[in-house]
Order: sequence, then structure tokens, then C-alpha cells
Amino acid sequence: MISVRRRLVARLAATAVATALFAGGALATAGTAAADEDNAPRSGGATATLKELETWDTVKVAHRGGTFKAGLFTMDVHGGGTIKTYCIDFGTDAKTNHNYQETGWGNSSLAEKPEQAGKIHWILQNSYPQVDDLAGLAEKAGANSLTAEQAAAGTQAAIWHFSDNVDATPTNKDAEKLADWLRGAAEVVGEPEVPSLSLEPNQVGALAGQKAGPVTVRTSASGATVTTAPDAASQGVSVVDGAGNIVDGTSVADGTELFFDIPADAAPGQASLTASVSTPVSVGRVFTGINTKTQTMILAGSTESSVNAGASANWAEAETEEPLPSVTASEDCVAGGVAVTVTNNGGQDYSFELDGQQLVVAPGESGTITVPVENKQAYEIVVFDEDGTTEIERFEGVLDCQSDSEGEGPEEVTDEEEPGTNEPTPDGDSEEPNLAETGSSNNVGMIAGIAIALLVAGGAAVLFFRKKAKA
Repeated sequence: MISVRRRLVARLAATAVATALFAGGALATAGTAAADEDNAPRSGGATATLKELETWDTVKVAHRGGTFKAGLFTMDVHGGGTIKTYCIDFGTDAKTNHNYQETGWGNSSLAEKPEQAGKIHWILQNSYPQVDDLAGLAEKAGANSLTAEQAAAGTQAAIWHFSDNVDATPTNKDAEKLADWLRGAAEVVGEPEVPSLSLEPNQVGALAGQKAGPVTVRTSASGATVTTAPDAASQGVSVVDGAGNIVDGTSVADGTELFFDIPADAAPGQASLTASVSTPVSVGRVFTGINTKTQTMILAGSTESSVNAGASANWAEAETEEPLPSVTASEDCVAGGVAVTVTNNGGQDYSFELDGQQLVVAPGESGTITVPVENKQAYEIVVFDEDGTTEIERFEGVLDCQSDSEGEGPEEVTDEEEPGTNEPTPDGDSEEPNLAETGSSNNVGMIAGIAIALLVAGGAAVLFFRKKAKA
């Protein structure tokens, strides 16, 4: 049973804490996936560190009455590679040396702006740096000429029009003509839905003698190399495709379904796999901060980048009649929270309660409850073992679902310094208030406790299994 109670805490960050008390059934955990960077609830995609605002010029923003830097950021992809991004969140400071994760439009501030998002995608495909013929770009825009800096500023100004409804006018006349042309010519272009690499879901479960899965490979690359971890072979577990062919050190295509083939005599255990690609990340993919409130970015260009993802399987003894639940979490901007999903791979129903909602998950089925989290607020979901003492899984992050054109955002220009800037705030030097002082702090609740207990046949069975576990 999962129970939730809310209370305010000093920092007033929206936080979910899940305590898993599995009394009798095995808990399927993320294994390799649980080691994903910073415990963000993610099944793959590139991660990168924000560096400097590298290519920029200035724009004037009407509702702020100031002048700001606008242009292209550089991000270093973890594992190798570089990407260029524009901002789609004018009112939020950007922070250098903080990590970002690749995600889709539905998990970002573009979730409820499909038309605007599509026009931003058109701008990215038809302006700098995807179009590096600056003379040709200037001719299309009716400008005399364009430098890279002016093209970047004009492009950013046009993007802010759709992402934040911000009236930004480049101070350079030719850049202004580019911004005007882009805003007027933009058409709706579909989302680049396929990530650089993901494994979905990143954890599965089964009974010994069965195949756990499928784990579906999603990649924009021509293929992903799948490698089975040593923990699988040592337990006699193989990773196979849908036709039963062993996959280890093998390249597989987008859409391939993978399974963990578990021997019938295997003792309860866990095994994992990793997948890797080297590919440019698709233009139009979104990058959101990992565990920090920072500007949301959208990709404008990419070098060849190395991306890895992991998945794992847990299993119980063959013919067990107990539930075999596994827990995953994902951000859902349309629903406005974090979706906690329990999948039951065991032999009996599994019942759980979360945030006042109760679900019964039949064998082979999944159930999801979405925990509300305020935009730009931190959350944390922690899963413990049956004794409530050992942490098994953790999901944490900052829900980044809406841009904030009215926020503090970039600093304004002063007479003594460079024009106001939307460039990154150096790590550790930010004067931004902490989470207790920002957002909807007066209304933010903390989900202080989520208890997950095994229910087989009502309360008496819970007590029985708890006593049995302690015997």
C-alpha cells in the first residue's frame, strides 16, 4: 500500500518521497538505469553540460525596457561531442556548468504549445547555424548582410516570439529583418520524436523460465550497439531479440525489441544491459536542467555525439504466486507532475495507494498514478526495501513544464557594463533566491511519505507477510 501525507517544509520545494515496504514479493529495480546521472527519471537521451553564450548580439525587449544578449549557447555532451542551443525560456536564468538532459516536447515548456513548437522547429531548420550560407540567408530576409552574431541574435529573437510571447527586437537592423522574416515565414514542422538513444522501459521483470521484456530501442542513429553486462552471463541470462537471436556486442536498429532470457532454475536476481550510439542529436530536441532550475534549451546544431543508455531485469523463482512489482517514474508536463508506474510481473494482484488514489495491478499489467508537482519546483521519489532502511531506487529532478517570460530572467543593461544578458550564471555565483524564495512557494506541499507495502489478500495478509519476513 502506498500512502501519502503532505506538509510544508523549510525549503518549500515540491518533493515526493516514496518508501517501499515490499513484504514478501521481490522488488524490480532499475539496476544500471538507477545509476543514471543525478538519478533523474529518464530512460535515455543525451546529457550535456551548459557552457557559454558563444555567438551573440544584442536585442531590446519591449516588456522589460532593456537590452539583452541573445544568441547561441554551447553545451558539452557527456561521452563526447558538442551541441549548439537556443533558449526557449526567457524569464529563467541559465547556469553554466550545470547538467541538462535531452527530452521531447511533451516533457518541456513546449508541451502545450504544439503550433508554436512547430514554428520554432521550422526556424531552427531554416536559419543559422543549420543554414550557414549567411549571404543567402540575408538575401531571403531582405537584409544587406549578416554576420554569425547577427544571425544568431535574429534567430533567438524570433524563437522568443513563439516560446515566450516576448517582443524582442535586434539592435542591428539586418538582424531585425531576419527576425521579422523568420516570424512571418515560419510554418508548423513536426517534432523530431526519436531521441538520440533511449531504452523503453529501462526496467522489466519476470519469473525464472520466462523472458523479461520487451525493452524497445529508440534511436535516431542507424543502429545502437547493445552489450550484456557480466552479471547476466554469470547467472545464465542472455539478451535476445524478438526472434530469439542472442544480442551481445551487436548493432540493432530503431524499434528493436530486446528480452532478458532467464533460465528456469535461476535463483532470484538481476541482470542489466547497456546500449550506445555515436550520432548527431536531432535539431529541435529539447534540453532541460537536471536537478536545477535553469533555462530550457532547444537544439540548433550538433556534432557527432556519444550517448549511452541502460536497462535491467529482475526476476523471482519460477511458479511463485506472489506479486513481482517494479517501479518507474517519468515527468509528464501535460498532466503537470511525475507519473509513478508500477508493473506487476508476478502471479497475484498487487494493490497500491498513492496520493489518495488506489490501484490494483493484475499480473502482467501496469498502473500509473501522477503526483502533482508545481512548475519549476524540485521533487524527489525514493524507494526503500521491505524494512524501510535500504534505499533501492531514487528519482529526483525539477519539473520544467512552462516558460516564464515575466520572471527575473536576464540582467538588464547598465551604463557601466555590457548590454543586459541572458548568458549563463556561473556555477556558485548566482544571486537567484533558493527554491524557498521562488515559484509558488506559499502553496507548495511536500509529499513527505509514500509507503509501498505488499497486499495479497487484504490487511491480514500484509501483517502475515511482515511477520514472516521478520521471522
